[in-house]
Amino acid sequence: MGCNAPGPHFRAVPATRIAVNGSIFDVRVRRKLAEAIRVSPEYAPRFEPIRYRAGLAMALVSGCSVTPVLGDQAQATGWLDCPGHRQPMVRVDRACRRVSPGGAAVPAYRCLPAESAARSVAQ
Repeated sequence: MGCNAPGPHFRAVPATRIAVNGSIFDVRVRRKLAEAIRVSPEYAPRFEPIRYRAGLAMALVSGCSVTPVLGDQAQATGWLDCPGHRQPMVRVDRACRRVSPGGAAVPAYRCLPAESAARSVAQ
């Protein structure tokens, strides 16, 4: 078993690798739960910034809003909020922009707080 082995609930689910704000995650989605395992090396990360990035990674992969996100710096689990069906993710507080080329092996996103996104659109 490696450091990025999925939990028992996600064992048979293939992973989608995605980068959000410099952290790389293997994300697995099963029914109303998502798991994000951080596979990028980072020196002494605190959980709050990782929780934010893991939640965005789960939302980008699943297409759903994610609340809450629980776990630690290496593994996080989120509850998916997809009322009725899969729908595009709408997050009022964040704006994400793809920063990797279309054919990249790992899609990378840069996500900004809403006030920063609004400022860059206004300029």
